[in-house]
Amino acid sequence: MALDKVVGDILEGAKMDADKSIAIAEDEKSVILKLADDNIAAKQKERDKELQDALRRLRQQEISSAELEAKRIVLNAKKEMLDKSFQATLRELNALDKETRAELYGKIIKDSQTVISNPKVYCPRGDKPLVAGKADNVTEMDMEPGLILESGSGDIRLDYRFRALLESIWEKELKNISAVLFG
Repeated sequence: MALDKVVGDILEGAKMDADKSIAIAEDEKSVILKLADDNIAAKQKERDKELQDALRRLRQQEISSAELEAKRIVLNAKKEMLDKSFQATLRELNALDKETRAELYGKIIKDSQTVISNPKVYCPRGDKPLVAGKADNVTEMDMEPGLILESGSGDIRLDYRFRALLESIWEKELKNISAVLFG
């Protein structure tokens, strides 16, 4: 029996050592798992921050893109309105009654005398009577309403067609025209 007691003591000592080793291993396992959980949590937090930053950037890009598209739409609408206004003004000029056109033609010829003393005048077909008495050399031709004045040598040519005049004024006054139309 003494041998049984020794074997029992050895087994019990081995069991206590094994239990102690298992407890130490369990503690180490807990520490390792805690470190792993902390590491995972830190990485998850870092990824969440990166995701939030990416979402914030994407949201800002979408907002900027939408604002840019809205500005483009507004600018296109303004351009269309300006084009319509230009065309409406040109239609009104082209539809002026004969008396008003004759008066304008007279002013154009008179004002151009500082540049061309005795101009050759080109006018639209049917408008020659409106220029009669205001210039000596008048030629009718297929053209838009208004006048084209030319020096005798042909070196100087002034375009006073209503479209050309309107385009010139429109270009110079576009800022003011936009302010009137769009505030």
